[in-house]
Amino acid sequence: MDKKGKYDHAIDKYTKVIAANPKSYGAYNNRGLAYLKKGLYRRAFADFDRAVELNPDFLPSYINRGNAYQEIGYYEQAIADFDRAVALDPNNDMAYNNRGFVYLLTGQLAEAERDITRALEMNPKNVYALNSMAELCAAKDQPDEACRWLRKAIENGYTNWTYLKTSKTYRNIRHAPCFSTLIEGK
Repeated sequence: MDKKGKYDHAIDKYTKVIAANPKSYGAYNNRGLAYLKKGLYRRAFADFDRAVELNPDFLPSYINRGNAYQEIGYYEQAIADFDRAVALDPNNDMAYNNRGFVYLLTGQLAEAERDITRALEMNPKNVYALNSMAELCAAKDQPDEACRWLRKAIENGYTNWTYLKTSKTYRNIRHAPCFSTLIEGK
């Protein structure tokens, strides 16, 4: 089954769960995630919002909605959702990483470094945080340091080669020999 079919299947599945139990905040969250993966943001937001209405303490909905806001460039809303996620669970490394990444996108590099570092302190093998640290170093125009972090991400299982080759966060170091070597042939 291709990704589109996988997400359509998930949407159908969770729609049935919601029909049987309209208060299933987890089903709203999961269907919202499938909509997000398909790029159907309006529907994703509606489901994440409903999940939060049903259970204001359900951490995944804040992280997922924050990711959706980040994807469409609503950075203040993304940070607010990640702030709420951190408040709900101060030990959630992804909440810190994702908020740090939004800070990176908005040029708030000190805040980005604080949050990404915190995520890595909690989980040194978090491939997303390792990649975020590489992106932060790229933003600071530190290609060797960026490559060092990116190498750690790859060694720990990071495999989104398309992202590495196209993301604007790496534009400062694409010319660096170490970066070319890392993504060569991928």
